[in-house]
Amino acid sequence: MTTATIKLYLPYGDAKRLRVGEVSNWTGKALAAPRTELDELLSREETERAGIYFLLGSDPENGGALAYIGEAEVIRDRLKQHKTKDFWNVVVVFVSKDENLTKAHIRYLENRLLQEAQEVNRYRLENLNTSNPKLPESDREDMEVFLSRIRQVLPVLGSNLLTPIAGSLKNTKPQKELLCKNKGAIARGRRTEGGFVVFKDSAAVVAERPSAKTRHPYVIALRKKLVQDGTLAEKEGFFVFTKDTEFDSPSAAAAVIHGGSANGLIVWKDASGKSLKELEEG
Repeated sequence: MTTATIKLYLPYGDAKRLRVGEVSNWTGKALAAPRTELDELLSREETERAGIYFLLGSDPENGGALAYIGEAEVIRDRLKQHKTKDFWNVVVVFVSKDENLTKAHIRYLENRLLQEAQEVNRYRLENLNTSNPKLPESDREDMEVFLSRIRQVLPVLGSNLLTPIAGSLKNTKPQKELLCKNKGAIARGRRTEGGFVVFKDSAAVVAERPSAKTRHPYVIALRKKLVQDGTLAEKEGFFVFTKDTEFDSPSAAAAVIHGGSANGLIVWKDASGKSLKELEEG
């Protein structure tokens, strides 16, 4: 990913309210606002243009992250229609400053964004069906550049919708793959920009430690949630991770694998047996 200088303008001086984002030498422009300031967002002239938008919120059924990705030739008109959707609490809009985005361009971007969001799998998507418009090769390249800027700016505006759970593989100091073993269960993972990821097909013990029920009930609650949402599935006497899963810390990940409290800095080790603590101190 290319380097970028991102300018963030706060019209009201508050980072939680309406925000405007721009990247040096990019024709695009981003606007983000909480639902409580939708009217302020819609009053801006940028919403009269064609563009892409994201509605971000929580799934009312399970509390998980839920998103809607859409396109519109007039952003303002389409967002007004979405007032009937009750799940979202944040809206992010991307438009072009030179107003050169056509219907075919924004449909192409919508299709690509839906594909990427599904692959990343951080949010459940409320809409999945979209067309796959054909663009001339030069236009496709332009839209891929536009897409790369959306990937850069979206996290700055507070959403990890397009951020891979496994983290970046292009860090200045790449993170080693680590192992966590307990009673026959073997899990693989590594540190990421967002915390710690446990890779798909890793295993966790099924039985929980007696002490977890009284001293660490959060571990039981977290494991229960992961089972309910399908992240953990029982297989051959173990819980198996059905997808890459991000945790806030190595210890949170290790606790799920051990079925009770665990010091992630000690129990996560590389192939030679060095603990995460030793690797980071060395």
